[in-house]
Amino acid sequence: MRLILAEKPSVAKNIADALKIKNKRDGYFEGEGYIITWAFGHLLQLFDAKDYDSKMARWKMDNFPFIPDEFKYKVKTDPRNRDKADGGARKQLKIIQSLMRRPDVESIVSACDYDREGQVIGDSIINNLKPNKPVFRLLINEWTPDEVRKGIEQMKPNEAMQPLQDAGISRQWADWVIGINLTSAATLKYQKGSGKALNIGRVLLPTLKIIYDRDKEIEKFVPEDYYKLTATFQTEDNLVYQGTYMEGKKEKFKEKKSLELLHEQLANQSATIIDKQVEKKKEFPPFLFNLSNLQGYITSKYNGWTSDKVLKVAQSLYEKKFITYPRTASTALDDSLVGKAANVLKTLSEGLPYQDEIKFIKSKRVFNSAKVESHSAIIPTYMKPSRLTADQQLVYTAIKNRFIMQFMPIAIYEETKLQTKVASMEGKGLFHSKGKVQLVEGWKKVESTQSKDTLLPIVQKNDSVTVKDSEVSTHVTKPPKSHTERTLLRVMETCGKSVKEEDVEEIMGGVLTGFSIGTAATRAETMKKLKDVGYITAENKNLICTALGTKLVETFPVSELFDLEFTGRLEKTLSDIEKSSVTKDEFLRVVFDFTRKSVETIRVDEAGIINEIASTKISVEPLGKCPQCEGMIIEGRKGFGCTNWKSGCKFVIWKNDKYLATMKKKPTKTMVKSLLSSGNAFVKGLASKKGNKFDAYLRYEKNPANDYFSWKMEFKK
Repeated sequence: MRLILAEKPSVAKNIADALKIKNKRDGYFEGEGYIITWAFGHLLQLFDAKDYDSKMARWKMDNFPFIPDEFKYKVKTDPRNRDKADGGARKQLKIIQSLMRRPDVESIVSACDYDREGQVIGDSIINNLKPNKPVFRLLINEWTPDEVRKGIEQMKPNEAMQPLQDAGISRQWADWVIGINLTSAATLKYQKGSGKALNIGRVLLPTLKIIYDRDKEIEKFVPEDYYKLTATFQTEDNLVYQGTYMEGKKEKFKEKKSLELLHEQLANQSATIIDKQVEKKKEFPPFLFNLSNLQGYITSKYNGWTSDKVLKVAQSLYEKKFITYPRTASTALDDSLVGKAANVLKTLSEGLPYQDEIKFIKSKRVFNSAKVESHSAIIPTYMKPSRLTADQQLVYTAIKNRFIMQFMPIAIYEETKLQTKVASMEGKGLFHSKGKVQLVEGWKKVESTQSKDTLLPIVQKNDSVTVKDSEVSTHVTKPPKSHTERTLLRVMETCGKSVKEEDVEEIMGGVLTGFSIGTAATRAETMKKLKDVGYITAENKNLICTALGTKLVETFPVSELFDLEFTGRLEKTLSDIEKSSVTKDEFLRVVFDFTRKSVETIRVDEAGIINEIASTKISVEPLGKCPQCEGMIIEGRKGFGCTNWKSGCKFVIWKNDKYLATMKKKPTKTMVKSLLSSGNAFVKGLASKKGNKFDAYLRYEKNPANDYFSWKMEFKK
């Protein structure tokens, strides 16, 4: 009997379906010689500092730096009560442990995601439970039945994944040490008031600095006027075209007067076309999506999307078996995927209006193992979805279209360039004109991409023309644009190197592989956290530093954490650990030394307060009796809870309650009083998913199966 450990219940179900196992028990599937159980992501987490030493429960500068001699794990904490273990996680761990100890289980298979995080999730559970049985690793890129069965036949011993585990643990421990120590020290040193921490992180601060630098560029930008001279020429057939005056390669002029003098000389002057160049040019489709490019594409094209949302939707498509692994940095496919890609293309092409133009070819732009880092680019699987949510459909269609584009004809356009010389301007510059006509639409048909043609009349070299009109136009230089999630992702991916989007895959496949800010899997989370902690804000699609974020960059003394190269080198080292060219101990020694030095830098810094939190006095007015224990319900800073909470009462209505938030509401004292006195509250102005307003009665009732409460809604009373 083989025991397979999946990262999530949905993935366990995919494996069970592939192996045709229907028998579901409490916490696992069983049949056909397999037991398939699951985690809920991380079932274990690192100890908090106070778990190692009780004195760490109080933040005092003298307690830092704190670096444990040995890192330990515990059952992940209950999100509602961080002092207690999560009941669901504890129960599932006991189920996994009992399954591992079954005498008929001969081997264990870790089937968590094939990345650093997945390796740590599986290994932390297995190593903590110490089953003393052979452990194997299932390494696949998609959860389709064919791939699951094929992957089981090609499993590796889990010991072969030690470098990946070392990289994952190194990242986890390093972020814990830097985060715990520098966040604590910074909060104690630079913040007045309690209730919030001044968050400091290895990836958080350099990302903030990128946005800060762009804000400063915009702030310091001084607009300048410049001028252009444009002439309209008429051919002998009375057709017209425009040309822009240039001297060499210069078309923008700071002096208006000189252009006005030329403009006065142009009226009704004769001119000659002294050069005509016609060139056919190819337009290749954009590369296949990696996660950053997919996030950038969706967030820039559609309103209301964030990188975090794109990742969550892509992850759901992956778990439903419709796309391959999404957290990839590659924009090419491994050469071994040629046959699979051909089958996927054949399946997806059926019934398309341009089906006859789709032709499978093995091109280096698509298939190139040298450009693949761990995982290939994101593509659809052979399983066609029949029912998706609107968000899933949008992301899936983008991925499917990008894949099909690779096998459509190359788009071709004709570019015509003219140089026109005015007779009266001997020794002066020339007028340049450019025309463009799409000849072959090719891959642009897939998304109905419209090409903007600029038509020129049919003329030949040495043709005579006449100046019909001319104009000196005034322009103003524009400041750099604020970063959007798309441009920020590009800077993070290339570690600040100035690179065009189409060239990113060259860097990621070359010498700078791994030299980035964060990873494809963590960048969305970083941007979300910057917003959540109040360091940046989003204005439409623009990302802007807040006053707190600006002050932090300008005050915080550990300059290395704002240095893209410093953070890029750390990320590169994690990548090198995966390749066994650097050891975990070497990396952690550098991180620990840096942390000790940084805490001391903060300790002796003479800068003042960065952030002051206004005290919020909460009324201790009793709002009613607790329905759980007969204690009193009072308002707290984060919610309305029971005065007997120290004795174990779990009743609470959180101020950021997620159910109410979906309807654009927060609990109020009036609402809580009504719930406690009459069992329900009439709430006006609730918002539906479509934004429509409605009124309803809400009840807050205890779940029969556990100690938690849930909301119920009624529309008549």
